Amino acid sequence: MGQAALKTAGAGAKVVALPASGAAVVALPQAGAKPLRERLAPLAKSALVSVIPPLVTVGLILLFWQIAASGPQSSLPPPSKIWEEAKDLITEPFFWAGSQDIGLGWRILVSLQRVAIGFGLAAVVGVLLGALVGQSVWAMRGLDPVFQVLRTVPPLAWLPLSLAAFRDSQPSAIFVIFITAIWPVIINTAVGIRNIPQDYRNVAQVLRLNQVEFFFKIMVPSAAPYIFTGLRIGVGLSWLAIVAAEMLTGGVGIGFFIWDAWNSSRLSDIIVALVYIGVVGFVLDRLVAFIGAIVTRGT
Repeated sequence: MGQAALKTAGAGAKVVALPASGAAVVALPQAGAKPLRERLAPLAKSALVSVIPPLVTVGLILLFWQIAASGPQSSLPPPSKIWEEAKDLITEPFFWAGSQDIGLGWRILVSLQRVAIGFGLAAVVGVLLGALVGQSVWAMRGLDPVFQVLRTVPPLAWLPLSLAAFRDSQPSAIFVIFITAIWPVIINTAVGIRNIPQDYRNVAQVLRLNQVEFFFKIMVPSAAPYIFTGLRIGVGLSWLAIVAAEMLTGGVGIGFFIWDAWNSSRLSDIIVALVYIGVVGFVLDRLVAFIGAIVTRGT
């Protein structure tokens, strides 16, 4: 090495070698850095695996439906005829031409408002009653048989009593939703409370937690997976109940729209409304499941 390439600073100093004049400096790639294509490839593959099979299945169903319903003796319209007769309901879900002449999107929102109130009340009351039944042996012996009997009553069987009690269709429909959705919440919450590990209860005794602290810090976090399982079942039953209740109570909800379309022999409108109902029900289930995955951290 030349004199300019060596530097010493007393005894024990390190010797540093400098690059020769004119030498090319090569930048090494950063560790862990991946091209954008490689990062997006797994996401694209996952999306294709999740999207393509349902699309193929729906396409095959529509094709079979089109062939089976195209005959002159078919009582149901084929998909092509449904598109011709109910195109405005599909492409313009939020049109407004009067108090009753509105799009399915507005009707869905009215029904969802009723479901939100009824299901919200069922979730709060159901969790509290489920915690009581799961925590107290005497409450379980006294209330559980009553719950098991009442939960077998069909939702529409409660409608005449609710109409007689409230004398109005709006609170009557909300009560039907509430009484339909509360049972799976109570039962699943009670099961979750009973399955709380004994170690957690021992820790609560050591820390001397009162009943309120024990409920929020031990019971609810431990039973959260069970609670959200009940909520998922409850929200599905709520959506089923509101459609059936609105067929009888009237109004501008999606259930009354189906009943009115049947009285007017508009089968295409009914089928489109059923698709809307199915999609909204799926979204509600996925929404509750997503919230549950966040709260329970995927457990």
